[in-house]
Amino acid sequence: MTEPSFFQVYKKHIILWFFIAVFILVALKLGIDQKIVVFITLVLGLFTQLFAGLAALLSMIPFIGPLIVKVFAIPFFWILNALGYFVGVIAIKKGYSNEFIKSRILTIALLVGIVVGYIIGHIFPLR
Repeated sequence: MTEPSFFQVYKKHIILWFFIAVFILVALKLGIDQKIVVFITLVLGLFTQLFAGLAALLSMIPFIGPLIVKVFAIPFFWILNALGYFVGVIAIKKGYSNEFIKSRILTIALLVGIVVGYIIGHIFPLR
């Protein structure tokens, strides 16, 4: 059985990238607020797995591709962790210790969930 090519697998994503790029250009030319354009682009990207397809496309570049994906993925965890600490400092100063505990638990749960999902995904691959 032959493995499908990249373009066969990500055909929908490529078409969606094109439409999102056209949407961004048209919206900016019409003078729509940039914050609204960024928000709609992020929402569309998150719900359509657009960023996963873009990461897969970038990781196909030999030697440099996986490095680029790691450079963008690892700081996400650092930023998320740093954001939790900043929220904690502000919460402690204002007396919201319960909210601080909830935010740290959510951050840890998210990070553990991502790591466990990654491990399970490699133990039981879909293909």
